[in-house]
Amino acid sequence: MTTPISMQLKEIVSYCKDLPVYEHRCSTDDFYEVVFFNDDIDQWMRLLEAFLGQARKAAGQKPTEADLVLTANTGSIRIEQTLFEKEFENGTIIAKLWPWKDGVHTTLRMAMLNKV
Repeated sequence: MTTPISMQLKEIVSYCKDLPVYEHRCSTDDFYEVVFFNDDIDQWMRLLEAFLGQARKAAGQKPTEADLVLTANTGSIRIEQTLFEKEFENGTIIAKLWPWKDGVHTTLRMAMLNKV
């Protein structure tokens, strides 16, 4: 029996609660959004890599057409953002790191994309 993708996202979120957060924005069964300080980015990157593997698209790298399609329903993806993706049997989890222009904060958005 496979673990439902919603359980996978909940597990990642449970570990996120141990990391420093500037602002909690949203936490539902299929979406999670927080803002953290850039000083803590190494901790956040280690957590995301532990669950989702290496980034699919690094910050500074131009998004591919496939990246744009993958993220179309979650606000797209820009060159300065980092994108993680991990496929599961019953869906995909993506995580995006959106650095703020203030150089101090980054928004993390994680979403569960169910297979159609």
